[in-house]
Amino acid sequence: MDKKQKKRSAISWVAEFAGQKRSNYILSVLLAMMKVICGIVPYIFMADIVKHLLDGEKDMQVYMKSCIMMALFWVLCRICHALSTTLSHAATFEVLANIRRQLTEKLSKIPLGSVLSQSSGTYKNIICERVDSIETTLAHIIPEVLSNVFVPIVLIIYMMTISVKLTLLSLLCVPVGAFFFALMMRGSQASYENTVVKTKALNDTAVEYINGIEVIKAFGKAKTSYDKFVTAAKEGADCFIEWMRRCNVNQNLAMLLMPSFLLGLLPFGALSFMHGNISGADFLMLIILSLGLVAPITTIASYMYEVSKMGTIIGEVTEILERNELIRPDTLTEKPCGTDIVLKDVHFGYKDKEILHGIDLVIKQGTVNALVGPSGSGKSTIAKLIASFWDVDSGSITFGGVDIRKLPLNEYNHNIAYVSQDNYLFDETIMDNIRMGAPNASDDDVINAAKQCGCHDFIMQLEKGYQTVVGGAGGHLSGGERQRISIARAMLKNAPVIILDEATAYTDPENESLVQSSVAKLVQGKTLLVIAHRLSTIATADQIILINDGRVEAKGTQQQLIQESPLYAQMWKAHIAVKEGA
Repeated sequence: MDKKQKKRSAISWVAEFAGQKRSNYILSVLLAMMKVICGIVPYIFMADIVKHLLDGEKDMQVYMKSCIMMALFWVLCRICHALSTTLSHAATFEVLANIRRQLTEKLSKIPLGSVLSQSSGTYKNIICERVDSIETTLAHIIPEVLSNVFVPIVLIIYMMTISVKLTLLSLLCVPVGAFFFALMMRGSQASYENTVVKTKALNDTAVEYINGIEVIKAFGKAKTSYDKFVTAAKEGADCFIEWMRRCNVNQNLAMLLMPSFLLGLLPFGALSFMHGNISGADFLMLIILSLGLVAPITTIASYMYEVSKMGTIIGEVTEILERNELIRPDTLTEKPCGTDIVLKDVHFGYKDKEILHGIDLVIKQGTVNALVGPSGSGKSTIAKLIASFWDVDSGSITFGGVDIRKLPLNEYNHNIAYVSQDNYLFDETIMDNIRMGAPNASDDDVINAAKQCGCHDFIMQLEKGYQTVVGGAGGHLSGGERQRISIARAMLKNAPVIILDEATAYTDPENESLVQSSVAKLVQGKTLLVIAHRLSTIATADQIILINDGRVEAKGTQQQLIQESPLYAQMWKAHIAVKEGA
């Protein structure tokens, strides 16, 4: 999507969402209109009854018929309301589920950097709470506001056929009430956006506090950390309270005055009747019809607050849907030849800061390659670009001679197994978490991968073995255990290219040695890219690439770099000194 492309309006997004269940919403609106009409018709029969009383009608059957019709239309009103809301809610909940699916699918298609620009608490708030807030717009505003706008217009036109002057006088309360509504709504957009910001801050603080509770307790920071949470909670409450306090007087005046049609109609209508300008029956009909306007006008007014929030709510949700995706073709047009990976003059940056400055690199098929260098030099960024988590700003990355931007995303992903230092396990069994690497793998395949990656023994010591549920984000396991399961999952995928982004950072020496020997067996004939701080673990790599300040400073074998690169020689000596000191 072009960054300069004009952003879509909230109304167009609502129309698109509602269009997923167009027939349901149309029927819901029609039933809502019938409900409003059926709610007004009894007033007409009521006027007829009063007219007959004034005319001296004594036949009780006349009144009984009118009463029966009033009761019938009241029942029809309730039935139409129930059917309308049932249809709109059934359609809305399906649409909300589709929106949540769209959001999660979108997150899988946009660059990882875009995803990581916001916290998990923010995404949880948008996907759960904000999407849920659209329910009012789709299930209530669409059928009820549309119907309650249309029917009063028809009723007012009918009243004008009786007396244009008195009808307009009865409607004087509407602009007065609207004036107070306007005062109430003044600044509401900014106020609501402020509540959104404060709610996000509260969510983020709560997630941070809960996730970091172990560190907080260990370092005695419980009070200061809890104070931060209390402050966020207080600000989250105060912004709502202050907003509501500011709106109370104007809202009450608006809700009191807007439906007060009799304030203008009764005095001027009485004068017209006294001067013979209108008959008693017509005056009575106007009074009763004006009372019929109260319910729909009040309903419209009650949704003004929700309408004012709609732009912000829709905007938060659709901001994700409007983000730029990784541009990839849908079908494979050029098949890669082999799995050589070549980076040519690659430049890349986060926002306005360039991280990589013209990277040239060749990773041959079936070789073991290691990226090393100081922290922040760009090693992980290179690995993630190769894994297609981002697109390069300029230059190119080819896979088997084909630019990865010309390969379908799913097709390319099948060729890459990626394990990072920050591993994530789903709240499923260990068996299911490993099997995600190859959904069709048998239990024996999963167990074999676990054995080769040094997971089997500790898994079997758990109460339920492979059927043990690992907890949210793998919280029931240690960091090293989570890493080994993630490596087993990547190995089971059997991809031709394996990227280990400091994947053994949290393993103890014994298990790290086991994992390294297992990896050596599993990657035979495959391409391996390893990022590691422990230089001894990649000493036998076919190619070691030294990255410094976003550039390739040197590359070659271990011996070549020790002899030719002062920086690498210094890093190796420091590593050996630490290892011997340990």
